[in-house]
Amino acid sequence: MEKGRNQKDAALGGHHYGAARILHLSVLETTTMTTQEQYETLIKKIEEMKSSGTVDLSTEEDLSLAVMNLISLEEHFFFTAEKTGRPEYFDWLNEVRSIRKSLLGRMLDKHEGETWCVSKHLLAATMRLMEVGTKLHSDGKKEKAKETFDYGYRVYSLFWALRLKLIDLKEFKKVATEEKPWTLQDIVDKMVDCCDE
Repeated sequence: MEKGRNQKDAALGGHHYGAARILHLSVLETTTMTTQEQYETLIKKIEEMKSSGTVDLSTEEDLSLAVMNLISLEEHFFFTAEKTGRPEYFDWLNEVRSIRKSLLGRMLDKHEGETWCVSKHLLAATMRLMEVGTKLHSDGKKEKAKETFDYGYRVYSLFWALRLKLIDLKEFKKVATEEKPWTLQDIVDKMVDCCDE
């Protein structure tokens, strides 16, 4: 178990991100799919909130896409600074980061535990999956592209479930202390459980 964890840490440059990292890895590494019924239940809850008008989700959806792109810009400025040896790119990274923090703060006015980091990583993972899917599609690998897009949408749905408080993050924190990471199936099971009325 420790060897596998060290390999994951090495793949991330040795950084430790707590529950957000474990959730991110669990979502991306899993090969177990959720049942369609569980996923549709989650989407239905989100759609009900949209149609009720209690939350302006169209504006927030646009804002979430902006935050995704700002996270991507942070990554590009980092790599550009390192590849060129020009530290001024780190200043630009910092400027973009402060804008991203402000905009994410509009969406997560109240956060607890690691909801801030989990939200950021869910959006980042969504953006990366969209980009990988687009590359696969342009390479003619349409089946793999569709699968990747589907993963991206599921991860994005997890962000909305967290944003709309359809997920109890205490369950995510519990996973960080367990020996084995949750599968996507486990995560959706917990979401559906906490959505039951």
